[in-house]
Amino acid sequence: MQAALDANGNPNYPYEEVQDIISKADIAVGTFNATMSDKIEHTGCWRTYQLVGSPDNADALAWAGFDVMSVATNHIKDCGAMKSWCDFAMFDTLENMRRVSIQPAGAGADLDEALKPVVVTLNGVRFGFVSLGDSKLSPTVFATEGQPGIAYLDEENMRRAIAEARKVADVVIALPHWGSEDNLLPNWWQREQALYTVQAGADLVVGNHTHVIQAFQTLVDPSRSQEVPVFYGLGNFVFDQGLRDHRQSILLLVRFQGKNYLDYQLIPIHTDPDGRAHLAEPEEAAEILLRIEQANDWLD
Repeated sequence: MQAALDANGNPNYPYEEVQDIISKADIAVGTFNATMSDKIEHTGCWRTYQLVGSPDNADALAWAGFDVMSVATNHIKDCGAMKSWCDFAMFDTLENMRRVSIQPAGAGADLDEALKPVVVTLNGVRFGFVSLGDSKLSPTVFATEGQPGIAYLDEENMRRAIAEARKVADVVIALPHWGSEDNLLPNWWQREQALYTVQAGADLVVGNHTHVIQAFQTLVDPSRSQEVPVFYGLGNFVFDQGLRDHRQSILLLVRFQGKNYLDYQLIPIHTDPDGRAHLAEPEEAAEILLRIEQANDWLD
């Protein structure tokens, strides 16, 4: 992707056809599954699992309209050919986001900071966001008392993060990075994670990581008698994987009235090989929605 951005000379172009939708949201939230640093040489067209980008990607995300970004991902310490895991790449990424007034959630100088909620107040309602990464990611990315990194996704940490968020927020939204890559159906461990996340007090769960759109379902927290929507994965957005279903994603529009969840809308997206995202054509949009519906039926 960075090679395509360098060739184009315009970091905004991936978002040009969806910027109007994103920027109209009262709060726009995404997942940034890479790093941004000017200390790292770009690798051009050489394909690598080291997902490193230029700092002007932060400016492009801000231009697109994003306000909050989950960064509790397995690529948060990527630093190119230099080395596999670099703390400076993570800190540069967080700094670049804050430079353009995007609040990163899920990473920090230690575990306390990584678990700290991001809070956005809108019309007097405080929305709190927490983000944690699955235990099957590389252990080098996880924060501890003395190590920078992302918040580790287990029940203890999720309950702690949501409890802390509840102290300062009216609505708590969990953004887990989880699941088996390339799988439409959430695995059994994701479903267990979703259940304890809901039971811990989340009002909405929106996950990612699997590179394909996953099923959605509603879980019930008996202690609150509350139904909570869980979106297991929204698919790739600005990404360069070639398979058809890996170039499809969902913009998820969720509506609240005050602190009460109302409903959601799914906006099917197709992303071109150069990373440009746009509304899926009617036939492809129907294909995406049908695949989600079939996966949801399986979960039920």
